[in-house]
This record gives sequence, structure tokens and C-alpha cells, in this order.
Amino acid sequence: MGEPSGFLHTVSAIFWGWIMTVFALSHAAWLLMLPSMNIQGGALLVLFLLALTESNDIAQYLWGKSCGRRKVVPKVSPGKTLEGLVGGVITTMIASLIIGPLLTPLNTSQALLAGLLIGISGFCGDVVMSAIKRDIGVKDSGKLLPGHGGLLDRIDSLIFTAPVFFYFIRYCCY
Repeated sequence: MGEPSGFLHTVSAIFWGWIMTVFALSHAAWLLMLPSMNIQGGALLVLFLLALTESNDIAQYLWGKSCGRRKVVPKVSPGKTLEGLVGGVITTMIASLIIGPLLTPLNTSQALLAGLLIGISGFCGDVVMSAIKRDIGVKDSGKLLPGHGGLLDRIDSLIFTAPVFFYFIRYCCY
């Protein structure tokens, strides 16, 4: 009790855990607080964020499996390929262009930019969480969703996309 050995590591782990969950994911909830012309405004923004984040994850996986050759971060996440990243980001931009006008106040160019930001930040969130899992020796974060890993594998991208999208939409449209 009271030993300073390992203090920095422990505090850093607690701080990162807090940042990656409470702070980052709360941005999705903050979308609900933005002023809107209709009652569903914030909920539609959350739906847009979740739909694009998950479709980006799926698209990067499918593009990577079908066309992937060049590894992006082989020591951190060996399955991540440049082709998966590019294909996923382009797919997310197209999806954003299609559903953006239906669910958000974004115009065409803003919807494309939102898709680009969500695609890139989703990839970054996935890679950062993979690095953290590798650092602490966790190979898989669970099997809650068969074929999709655990709950953490479903929200790792959202840890980065939620804050990025919140500030983008906040300063772009409100």
C-alpha cells in the first residue's frame, strides 16, 4: 500500500480508459442536445453517425478481404490494408452523400467531407484500440457478436468518430 512503483502506468491506464469511453462516447449523446428544427434532429444525427461508423467498419473489412494486399499497420493490426482503408472511406463518403440530406442539415459538399472524416477517424479509432489491446496482451475483446468480435470491437471506431463528427456538425451547421 502506498508504493509509487507503477503509479504512472496505472494512472495513465485509468485516464486513457476514461478518455476513450466517457469523454469520447459522450459526444454521441451531445448530438442530441444540438438545436434543431424538428424534434428528431439530434436523434437523426446520432443515427447518421452510427450508420456511417458501422458501415465504414464493414466496408473497410470487405474491401480489405477482397482487394487488400498492402498492410497499413502490420504490427498493430495485421488485417488492415491500404485497399480496405481507401475502399472503406470512399464507400462511407458515398453513403454519407446518400443519407446525409435525409438525416442531417448537411449540404452535398459537407456530407462528402463528413463521410471522409468519419472514414478516416473510424480507421484511427480501430487502430488505436488494436494497439491498446496488443499492449495489454488482449488478442480478442470478446465474442458477444459472432463474426464481429466483442462489444469493444463494435465501438472502437466510434471512440474517434463521435467527437470528430460532433465538432464537425457543431461548427458546420449550428
